[in-house]
Amino acid sequence: MKMAGTVNLVRRFGADERGNFAMISAGLMTLVIGCAGLAVDLGSIFADRRKTQSTADLAAIVAAANLNNPTNAATATVTQNNYPASALVRVETGTYTANSAIAPQARFVTPAVGTPNAARVTLNTQTPLYFARYLTGSSTFSIRTTATATSTEMAAFQIGSRLLAVNGGVLNAMLGSMLGTTISLSVMDYNALISAKIDALDFLSALATRVSLTGVTYSDLLSSNIKVGDIMAAALTTQQITNGANAATTALSTISQAVTGSSTKITPGSLVDLGPFANLTVGQKPKVGASVSVFDLVSTVAQIANGSHQIATSVNLGLPGIANVSVLATVGERPVGSSWIAVGTQGVSVHTAQTRLLVSVQVLGSGSVSTINLPIYVEVASGTATLNAVSCGHPNINTSQVTIGVTPGIIDAWIGNVTVADMTNFTHKPNPPPATLVNVLGATVSGLAHAGMGNTTPTNVNFSYSEIQSGTKKTVTTTNFLSSLTSSLLGDLSLTIGVGPLGLPIPGLGGLVTGILNGVTGPIDQVLASLLATLGVGLGQVDVTVMGIRCDGAVLVN
Repeated sequence: MKMAGTVNLVRRFGADERGNFAMISAGLMTLVIGCAGLAVDLGSIFADRRKTQSTADLAAIVAAANLNNPTNAATATVTQNNYPASALVRVETGTYTANSAIAPQARFVTPAVGTPNAARVTLNTQTPLYFARYLTGSSTFSIRTTATATSTEMAAFQIGSRLLAVNGGVLNAMLGSMLGTTISLSVMDYNALISAKIDALDFLSALATRVSLTGVTYSDLLSSNIKVGDIMAAALTTQQITNGANAATTALSTISQAVTGSSTKITPGSLVDLGPFANLTVGQKPKVGASVSVFDLVSTVAQIANGSHQIATSVNLGLPGIANVSVLATVGERPVGSSWIAVGTQGVSVHTAQTRLLVSVQVLGSGSVSTINLPIYVEVASGTATLNAVSCGHPNINTSQVTIGVTPGIIDAWIGNVTVADMTNFTHKPNPPPATLVNVLGATVSGLAHAGMGNTTPTNVNFSYSEIQSGTKKTVTTTNFLSSLTSSLLGDLSLTIGVGPLGLPIPGLGGLVTGILNGVTGPIDQVLASLLATLGVGLGQVDVTVMGIRCDGAVLVN
């Protein structure tokens, strides 16, 4: 009986549903509170991750803007954002290449290829856990973030030589020969071309339109082979749009028409190196300008179009003591990958071309020596200009400056019997035998001389912001440059007197020759300077111009 009552009691309890909701609610409340606690922790983790990522972004930007001391710059940024310095796990400098053809994770390479232009920062921070610690067994959660930024402190600059004195006859003869045509412009025409300026990016856009390359990148355009006629026509279009109808436009139109039928092609990349902006679509313009002289553009195109062909011509400079000047010139190729204009960050370089000049000067004599045939060989090695530093003034951009390391080409000169074969063989320097200078009644005077000048140590040249804005040209002269190359050669000249068939010497012949030559050192120097300047180089000198600077710090690239 008692047993039966107990069974009935258990049955009634099992069937009794009163209080079930309270028990279920208690269980659910525990779950809800647990989820709420976990949500609090997750929210804290996500908020801290955003903050950590923002700090990493800032640290990367500051590090990329201070590549000379990136770790200190990044550490300062981290601590200013209330993180301990130990949170900065790593600061890496490297090379960032903005190329859509490269996978994003492969665009940053460390260590740098050449001079670093970017920085990658890694941060590791800890977020406290309040409720999740009971699930994870840890009181903190580690957050690891990275950010990469690249420097935008860059400059546009060019290398070349200015024409101190324009000689229309020399320019017509030399430029015409290099372009494979005949040019007849006046001194006023050339001065107008020198003074006229056009934007290099506008020129490239006009060139792309001219050759029907639309929707391509600058890199595609610069790597194309394009006819010289199209390049000159694009330059003319840009000149007309920029400066209107003036003397420079008329002169450039004459040159453009003269090369219309030319089949010679060149690669525009030998003219302009856009560096980090090469992958922009043609028509897009970066924040760094590049204004160039129309004459410099024409002259550089002519040199490249000429290739390694010899330039042979005669010039009449109307100089006292000189009857005639014949010229044989060869312009070598610029170093691989080098251009006349470059846009880029620290470390980018531009070069002049190696140039060889054989000038046969017919000097008017006196007495028994009516003329002296003086062969002068001059070789100017490639000059170099390298962007050594871009110093951006913050917040006052007017205090910014650019430093260019400039090395003029070494000069090697001879009075001697240099052959045509010597002129085209760039693998070695000539070592000529004596040349016959005078032949009088069978008696000969032979001469041999050698002079060299140059400086292999770069000279740093600073350009202020105002000088950059005005396009100031600065000339760097080799430290051991002598005032007169001709005087240097004549000072080393060794004469050999050959007696005629009758064995009769001519008294004072050697002294007479020496005296005549010493009287024309100035005019001969003018001849050499004019011819070399037309070929874009100077005697122991290099001209450099900084055409633009970009100083907006650094940008994130991931």
